[in-house]
Amino acid sequence: MLSRLRVAWRMLHRLFFIVLTVLAYGVAGQASAACKLGRLAELPVTMVGERPVVPAQINGQDALFVADSGAFYSLITHANAEKYGLTLGPAPFGFSVVGATGPADIQIGVARHFTIAGVPLNRVEFLVGGSEMGAQTAGVLGQNIFQAGDVEYDLASGAIRLFRPDGCGHALLAYWVKPDQPFAVISIQWTTPMQPHTRGEVSVNGVSLMATFDTGAASSVLSLRGARRAGVRTDSPGVAANGRSAGIGQRTVQSWVAPIASFKIGDEEIKNTRMQIADIELPDSDMLVGADFFLSHRVYVATGQHKLYLTYNGGSVFNLTSPPPGASPPVGPAIAAAVGVDVSAPGDPIDAAGFSRRGEAFLSRHQMDKALADLSRAIALAPDNADYAYQRAQAQMASQQPQLARADLDRALLLKPDHLGALVLRAELALHGPDHDRAIMDLDVADRLASKQDDVRLQLAHAYLAADRLPAAIGQFDLWISEHGVDYRLAQARNGRCWARGLLGQDLDKALADCNGALRLAPHTAPILDSRGLVYLRRGELDKAIADYDAALKLRSDSAWSHYGRGLAKLGKGLKVEGEADLAAGIAIDSRLPSDAKRYGLTSPNEQTAAAPD
Repeated sequence: MLSRLRVAWRMLHRLFFIVLTVLAYGVAGQASAACKLGRLAELPVTMVGERPVVPAQINGQDALFVADSGAFYSLITHANAEKYGLTLGPAPFGFSVVGATGPADIQIGVARHFTIAGVPLNRVEFLVGGSEMGAQTAGVLGQNIFQAGDVEYDLASGAIRLFRPDGCGHALLAYWVKPDQPFAVISIQWTTPMQPHTRGEVSVNGVSLMATFDTGAASSVLSLRGARRAGVRTDSPGVAANGRSAGIGQRTVQSWVAPIASFKIGDEEIKNTRMQIADIELPDSDMLVGADFFLSHRVYVATGQHKLYLTYNGGSVFNLTSPPPGASPPVGPAIAAAVGVDVSAPGDPIDAAGFSRRGEAFLSRHQMDKALADLSRAIALAPDNADYAYQRAQAQMASQQPQLARADLDRALLLKPDHLGALVLRAELALHGPDHDRAIMDLDVADRLASKQDDVRLQLAHAYLAADRLPAAIGQFDLWISEHGVDYRLAQARNGRCWARGLLGQDLDKALADCNGALRLAPHTAPILDSRGLVYLRRGELDKAIADYDAALKLRSDSAWSHYGRGLAKLGKGLKVEGEADLAAGIAIDSRLPSDAKRYGLTSPNEQTAAAPD
């Protein structure tokens, strides 16, 4: 029943490999007789947040993809399949895709033209479905691309390189290492077209675990099963809740951060570190080794040798801000001599694009000074490039320098007035100050520029909500929800629309349906219970409002609106003392609440009496 997908995989793999082999002709110069590496392609990688992103074209339109070594096949979301004009058809009967956070409904989409690394391909098939990966990406590039040969992940330098080894046998393929440079090597499992993942054994707290090397996972993460095997439980000393995580599936999962005495891969060992654990489904593995690890290491996957080579770049290994006290950098053996492979190791960037990519990698690792230095160098080399100014603005924001960020955003929009990301970021920045009119102007321009299917609609919805433009926010939520009905953020979006309608006191049946739908997706979530409490308050169902506010405050006792709304509901029932106590508690948290609530017509019986005409 998967024959069509298998055939599609083989066709794409063969076509991509043939074209790249043609490109590689002449790349390999004089090499040692024992081992020759032909570089098939180099994909430029920009770290957008914690996602490694590569450029491509779909049917003549520029597109970005997350480089996801944990995905067995390349995937594009339903909204982007429509946006880029893919032809859709059903997946083979019985076929499904299950990610770490659950299943995703899948179709097959065909792009008439697809270009990557300058290589044009025709009639390329993608899986279609799943949640947006963020970073304004169309989808993910999976192992059907990366298994075209050996692959080197050099995310810290902004590159993924594909190689064709010839006559390398058991030669050491970490070609960049210098004499006495520490390195590590592990065996990885054999792969097949339907089981293409890079998997190998690591050790956590002295226990051998199976790991999948997954650049699409923003952070390395242990499954609950793997954590238990390593002697770590969610109630162990030092373990703290870390919110919820998401992936390709629609649901989110609870995650924690746990102290780890030892993480060992090959002969490299990291002591006294911290790692994320989550309630994820990994049928063939105990953990994901994510993009944080790849950023702190240079990794070569030697598919033919069934080995993985790596060297440590420096800095924090697992992306959990600062390392804990007593943490140690990785240690491992030194290499006696580098193998004479015919590919030179890259040095410092030589152009603006290279400095930009390395700067974004530093930003992802929270190395702000280095990030700003590289991004400034990119701007100096290419002063007319709006993207570099936008990237530095993001780094300035992360460095708590909003005025410098605003100057860079102004620069980016002077160079490119239709830069969607810069418009939205400048609007969000303005919303934190007095210039709300400027923010609304930027949001309105972004609204006109964005496509109907664009994921930025959700960001626009929340920005309009923050700007108190509730009808505009509802319109953006409508557009996003209509195109992203299976996304893991659907609960967040439906809650936002419920809240906006509740504040307006309009379409309360629709608002209630949204809140109920959001709670089915994310039960026991304080902001959603708070929103539904407001809707019940508006509908005059005071007991239900109080029940929801009670539940919300048990989960989040510092919610000013929950206290204030419960106070209004209790006053409505004649519970004067209790009601006034709740109002006071809300005002103590946020002194602006009475004026904000009054603006929406949410007033206490006393205020209504005082405002009534004689």
